[in-house]
Amino acid sequence: MAPINCSARAGKPRRRAPVRGAVVALLAIAASGFLSAPASATERRPADIVDARTIIPDLVVDMRYLTARNFVGRPIAGYRSGVCLLTKRAATALGRVADELKPRGLGLKVYDCYRPQRAVDEFVAWGGDLGDQRMKSDFYPGVDKRSLFRDGYIASRSGHSRASTVDLTIVPLAAPEPEVPASLPIRACAASWAARLPDASIDMGTGFDCFGAMSHTSNTSIGVQQAANRKVLKSLMAKQGFVNNPQEWWHYTLGDEPYPGTYFDFPVE
Repeated sequence: MAPINCSARAGKPRRRAPVRGAVVALLAIAASGFLSAPASATERRPADIVDARTIIPDLVVDMRYLTARNFVGRPIAGYRSGVCLLTKRAATALGRVADELKPRGLGLKVYDCYRPQRAVDEFVAWGGDLGDQRMKSDFYPGVDKRSLFRDGYIASRSGHSRASTVDLTIVPLAAPEPEVPASLPIRACAASWAARLPDASIDMGTGFDCFGAMSHTSNTSIGVQQAANRKVLKSLMAKQGFVNNPQEWWHYTLGDEPYPGTYFDFPVE
């Protein structure tokens, strides 16, 4: 595996004024019933969907949708506690990735695991509201909000709702997770590593949920070390059967997932 840079960072907040946009046909989604939970959605939590930390004790959990530190700018429906729920099959495979990192003093940090369908519905509604551009400079600075559906950053169904998809990064095990006050402004995800909001992770070239070309896994314009870090994560995840979303370096789905056609809607708790 390539060397991994684990240096610290600090910086100043960067904000941009909200942008107003005309309401377009995306708002018809709600009227068409597109926001309702799919027929296959269920609020029953199967016994084999477990807290991943019962299998990976060193797992760092930073559930961004439980907080306002996300592209919508508020806590998201269905997230009631900071727990990473995954199918036991996915959590076990993820544990093997963590086992390979541990001898190097490294571990895994998750930003999102299982995601209820009601949370996906909230993302879709937010995507159709072009008047809400409060988080543009922080999470999609170079992308027109009208393109988020077309480009695949938002969809009416998510692999996360099948409980075998995870958003994650690599962290030094010895580095404590920084305390980030709720009052601290979110910083631009595409800024340099030192200028982004600190989260103890290694430098992957962008922050989590940074919509745009810089987050494409194979993007080499981010820097040699950052590209190498992404390759390490992808190689280890692929070895254990996870498939990467090429538009998002952090997004992986277990290829042999137990519930490929089911979209759950029980809360995260």
